[in-house]
Amino acid sequence: MAAIDIGTNSIHLVVARPVGGDRFETLTREREVVRLGSGGGDMKVLSAEALDRGLACLTRMKGIADGFDAELRAVATSATREATNARQFIARAAEVGVDIEVIPGVEEARLIHLGVLQAVPVFDRRLLLIDVGGGSTELLIGECGETIAARSLKVGAVRLTDRFFPAGTISADAVKACRAHVRSLIEHFHRDVSTHGFEVVVASSGTAETVARIAHEATGADALRTYNCFEVTKEALDDVVARLVKHRTADGRRKVAGLDSQRADIIVAGALILATIAEAFDVASFVYSEAALREGVLLDTISRRRGGSEFHHLRDVSRRSIRQLVDRCDDDPAHSIHVARLAVMLFDAIPQLGALGRSARDFLEAGAMLANVGLVVAHSQHHLHAYYVIRNSELAGLTDNEIEVIAQIARYHRKSEPKQSHETFAALSADDQRLVRSLAAVLRLAIGLDRRHDGRVGGVRADIDDSGTLVVTALAAGGGDIDLEVFAADERSALLGRVLDCDVEVVAGPPAS
Repeated sequence: MAAIDIGTNSIHLVVARPVGGDRFETLTREREVVRLGSGGGDMKVLSAEALDRGLACLTRMKGIADGFDAELRAVATSATREATNARQFIARAAEVGVDIEVIPGVEEARLIHLGVLQAVPVFDRRLLLIDVGGGSTELLIGECGETIAARSLKVGAVRLTDRFFPAGTISADAVKACRAHVRSLIEHFHRDVSTHGFEVVVASSGTAETVARIAHEATGADALRTYNCFEVTKEALDDVVARLVKHRTADGRRKVAGLDSQRADIIVAGALILATIAEAFDVASFVYSEAALREGVLLDTISRRRGGSEFHHLRDVSRRSIRQLVDRCDDDPAHSIHVARLAVMLFDAIPQLGALGRSARDFLEAGAMLANVGLVVAHSQHHLHAYYVIRNSELAGLTDNEIEVIAQIARYHRKSEPKQSHETFAALSADDQRLVRSLAAVLRLAIGLDRRHDGRVGGVRADIDDSGTLVVTALAAGGGDIDLEVFAADERSALLGRVLDCDVEVVAGPPAS
């Protein structure tokens, strides 16, 4: 297997061989500084030059992965998820054989957490994880592999360099302003730190490694073969910052022992982020982890395989975050859970839907669970509100595209059918449009089957009769009257008929056993 981490500053590749049930043996690593993203605020556009650099790098890394005959998975983070022309980058990458998953910040934090646990022995300790990237910083509190709290902040070494230290040139006032800016944003995570606490702090990323190297060099000790698990005290971190800010220019900082010359322009911003977090959260020391996002991607891929389903993670990590959103926003979660159960039954009973792929069933369940979260905004047009709520919620275990698909399934559970005139639907790939259209059609029928919100339809069957009609049989739970449910489902079956290119009829059957 191979994993590519497409960051704002650099692109990383790791190729590994799975070992045992849940580990891997690293075969090779590659890293290139690409500077895909830039800009002091939102990184709205990937420049033509950055796109060319990124694609050239991905082509080379794809070649390395192919040399190992490795299955490749690529994820993109801050710069790509913020760029308005990200689809152009993704489409061009697909042309060279690299399919990019754009992942949300909280999913990035979760995957980094997975990777870190393979490199640092802190599984059974409550940890504060800090990953300072080029465009964003991920903060996470976790224990025993579980995420307790996570947040992605738009502060990164490249972003803040562009804003406060153009071309890597610093001043005392700019350093002070940068610290104040970081403090203002990390304050949003202060309540989580105060509530949950931590026993150990782990820092990953190039910034943390560079700080560790400079701190070690300052001791005059012999060079280390690896800096994994190297501990940096708060005092040593502050000393590194002081050493760096003594030099006004990037050229001057290149003389600092332990500093990679390619980071000379952005290291001040990165180190200030780390130091400001340490001060705000009273961090006495941190341990550096050489494993991060790419290793987490490998482990997540292994987990999916072990579960027997490409998207098995939807039934664990994501299921929990989906249920949390339901509990916060849905005033009748029992109805949504029952509709999801009926929708999955329908999916399993209709053979034609199997062609949608292994992920479809999980997407349908998630869309059904979340179809009513828009009610937290208003009942009127709550399907549109559901799309907004889902799209702007932090759902762990899902890529950006997976969240988009689920949000659109929920959005089309009522009212207008998916249309090319709808901007968000038109922006989907042809395969994802088919997925949304098909699963929304199933969801509409399932919602009809619980018209009175009391679970009186306990199950369903589906058969094709001699005339080619799909006959959906609703099975009453406990022998109750289900005429209204049958009528409501039949009224909502038109889209499913168009999807399957056949007539659909909903009828009542005997009580569900």
